[in-house]
Amino acid sequence: MATSRAFALVLLFCALSASCHISVSAQAPAPAKDKDFLSCLTRDIPPRLLYAKSSPAYGAVWSSTVRNIKFLSDKTVKPLYIVTPTDASHIQTAVVCGRRYGMRIRVRSGGHDYEGLSYRSEKPEPFAVVDLSKMRTVRIDGKQATAWVDSGAQLGDLYYAVAKATPNLGFPAGVCATIGVGGHFSGGGFGMMLRKYGTAADNVIDAKVVDANGKLLDRKSMGEDYFWAIRGGGGESFGIVVSWQVKLVPVPPKVTVFQIHKELKDGAIDLITKWQQVAPSLPDDLMIRIMAMGQEAMFEALFLGTCKDLIPLMNARFPELGVNPSHCKEMSWIESVPYIPLGPKGTVKDLLNRTSNIRAFGKYKSDYVQDPIPKIEWEKIFTWLVKPGAGVMIMDPYGGGIANLPETATPFPHRKGVLFNIQYVVYWFGEGAAALPTQWTRDIYAFMEPYVSKNPRQAYCNYRDLDLGVNQVVGNVSSYASGKVWGERYFKGNFDRLARIKGKVDPDDYFRNEQSIPPLCDKTITKIAEER
Repeated sequence: MATSRAFALVLLFCALSASCHISVSAQAPAPAKDKDFLSCLTRDIPPRLLYAKSSPAYGAVWSSTVRNIKFLSDKTVKPLYIVTPTDASHIQTAVVCGRRYGMRIRVRSGGHDYEGLSYRSEKPEPFAVVDLSKMRTVRIDGKQATAWVDSGAQLGDLYYAVAKATPNLGFPAGVCATIGVGGHFSGGGFGMMLRKYGTAADNVIDAKVVDANGKLLDRKSMGEDYFWAIRGGGGESFGIVVSWQVKLVPVPPKVTVFQIHKELKDGAIDLITKWQQVAPSLPDDLMIRIMAMGQEAMFEALFLGTCKDLIPLMNARFPELGVNPSHCKEMSWIESVPYIPLGPKGTVKDLLNRTSNIRAFGKYKSDYVQDPIPKIEWEKIFTWLVKPGAGVMIMDPYGGGIANLPETATPFPHRKGVLFNIQYVVYWFGEGAAALPTQWTRDIYAFMEPYVSKNPRQAYCNYRDLDLGVNQVVGNVSSYASGKVWGERYFKGNFDRLARIKGKVDPDDYFRNEQSIPPLCDKTITKIAEER
């Protein structure tokens, strides 16, 4: 019972985290600049790749990867147009036409943006969406141990292609196969090999980007500052990343997975209290994360080795968990990828599934823990997990590879000194049921304040949370002051460098949303200095 419940929750987490001719004649005529934008697009983009709101297929295309169905609402501010490019030149055209006719662009790869900002706006405004779902090619170079992957590919597409071409190689990224590569890499991206190989962005070695002027750049032509910014600075701030070149990583012939459930009566709180100090200091071949829900905790592990080597390690470092050979499931690395979110029924073919039958509403928040939380406080935390509307706490240990790089290596700053990350996840079904679960996330977040990072209280930008703050637009540009409120939580001291780079590559703030990096230009820097 406990096992099936845990698998259902993970499935739900991944699902949310899951003829075409244009028609513009129906309903009211579009404003002149909108028609001009559309006319500009059709000069270089086939009409079958364009969708206006009046198109019969518009609704299906827009909703195709809306993973959080609370945004499937008539109240949601939707784009005027959707562009589904099949070539980088189509993206360039969309940017050039958008700049020319005042049509801002948002970009969607997999639709897992927790606040839906890749395909919707918080406030009414004219905008278009570039939906990258038709650009999902993965090209493997086994000899060089590298791959080029399009931003519209899902993580499952990448994992599948890598393992098929080179079974001795893998890639360190997220647990859920339906997450889009573009957004995931842009925010850092981590999964079950984070302690061995760090974030996905740490393993990016080149990229192709369409900038705010519609130019297609690679690492050499964009320069190292720009390249630094796109590897963890959040999606949709600096341009549209068309594709990424990544360094593939070695994986052994066999890995070992275990999933052990412990209830409070079995000593779950004592085990978590011990885990928070042990897990970040284990050898980096071993990752043990926790999903806490109700009155139980599931300890889930990936070990890059065999059960024979895992058992003595666990006996020496974490004997209290009681791991024995019956808990071990040995398999290839690629088999472990679907096994972890889907359980024993998951298959490698499932990695190519781009749809989900699970439909739920969701709200998410995140924290970072730098000092062990006392046992007595864990007892209080578990009382929150049985309150009305309660959700799940997912805890990923850091240390190892993710901590070996300095905070400034990429915009993702959560490195040395972090014990573990917490994600607070809550789901509900039906629009009228939002109040209790949404309030639960905010209440437990407030309760956790004394036990998590401070000055700033850190958060992970791929677990986007508009409760942290939103940009204020002043003079048609996102203000630095408003962005700093939420930006330093995601990026710490790297936020300032990101804003300066934004000021150089997109000073007019063309690529923006409610939590995009604001441009910090020379004039703004001078004003800030004067105010100080």
